[in-house]
Amino acid sequence: MTARVSPYLSFAGDARDAMRFYRSVFGGDLQIATFGDLHGPTGAAADDLVAHAMLRGSSGIVLMGSDRTPGDDGPDGTSSITLGGDDETEMTGYWERLSAEGAVTVAFAPSPWGARYGRCTDRFGTDWLVNLTPPPAS
Repeated sequence: MTARVSPYLSFAGDARDAMRFYRSVFGGDLQIATFGDLHGPTGAAADDLVAHAMLRGSSGIVLMGSDRTPGDDGPDGTSSITLGGDDETEMTGYWERLSAEGAVTVAFAPSPWGARYGRCTDRFGTDWLVNLTPPPAS
């Protein structure tokens, strides 16, 4: 049996836009359910908020997320998502799309450990650590 860890992101009302953005970065299938979908519409402000979204990216990446309901500011703290691989075209493309309209903390460049590495915060406030490892020598 294989265990997997999948990030679950929390947003302040823009989960739908954020998850659609991540689908544009990673491709794949995105499923979104609102609080109104799950609990039936009540006319409340939360009905149109995302209760659960799951993106199954075309390369196997899985991201989940939801909006915080009104009054739920969520826990304070930080988290980051590490994204790694050895396909230069794929990883460079992810970097370019994630960092566009965001803030680059560390430029995507050669690192002391022999990989290309970069760190950015995307336009939705999610912190990404992208690590392109060289393929094994033949």
